Amino acid sequence: MGVFVLLPLVLPLTAWPIARLAELHLHPRTATRLLTGVATVMAVCSSVCLGLLMVVGTAQLPGNPLPDDWSDPEVRATVPYDEVAGKAAIPALLLVVAACGRVLWRHRRVRRRAHRALAGLPGTEVAVLPDEAPYAYALPGGGARGRVVVTTALLAALEPAERRSLFAHERAHLAARHHRFLLAAQLATCANPFLLPLRTAVSYTTERWADEEAARIVGSRRVVARAIGKAALVSRGTPGLRLAGFAAPGPVPRRVAALLRPAPAARSWPSAFTAAGIAAWAAAAGTAASAMSSANSAVTMVLILHAATPL
Repeated sequence: MGVFVLLPLVLPLTAWPIARLAELHLHPRTATRLLTGVATVMAVCSSVCLGLLMVVGTAQLPGNPLPDDWSDPEVRATVPYDEVAGKAAIPALLLVVAACGRVLWRHRRVRRRAHRALAGLPGTEVAVLPDEAPYAYALPGGGARGRVVVTTALLAALEPAERRSLFAHERAHLAARHHRFLLAAQLATCANPFLLPLRTAVSYTTERWADEEAARIVGSRRVVARAIGKAALVSRGTPGLRLAGFAAPGPVPRRVAALLRPAPAARSWPSAFTAAGIAAWAAAAGTAASAMSSANSAVTMVLILHAATPL
């Protein structure tokens, strides 16, 4: 094990460059999947690392529930450990569990409240609320594909073509299950704060993914850009749903600027001879190293401690 057990805690730093470059150079669909996958794997490896530190570092503490043979001097000489790190891993793991539990609880609570608020409306795919506050969002669940919720105030501020863009954007969120990517990125950040840039990037790329799908369906990138700009202006200061499972509006000026440029190439993986390609390969290498380090440390500990534990 040795120092390799600590690598998953810091290897998320290798993914920071791709968090920004993916937004600029990758197709939003590719960027979302890549960043979410990297964040999820690194978060799991980081949690495994904390668990190993806790088990190995606290085996000699009095009153621990581990088998007495795990604290044998011969075992301690074979398995490197640090009692301070082991003690520190306990509250760290508790914080991770509490933070993830809080995110899941809030996610479930807000979704249930949102569905209850729509209980009196017809069970159509689009729910129009008679509200003077202009806002719209995609509400997953409650049906095969979820529902698009929009207020009369926002619809009144948009032209017919812009309304079609709005509905296409929100339907894209539901069809691609963007709430799952956002929730996974949020939970990954709870496990390791170093993954915060990836969560921020995923929030942006999911919006850009929906923008591109809306532009493809409507057939005009300018119409979608205009709809986004108008919706952002009229809904400024309006409170909305803000939790892991619901896409945030994201930086509107960057989204509009991206729509005013040609559509991004739908390449599945960037060229290795570009900045985005180098960053992507570095993030992939860091993810692989984190996974191998966690697996190696876990297998080593299990084999040694199993051999030391009498049947």
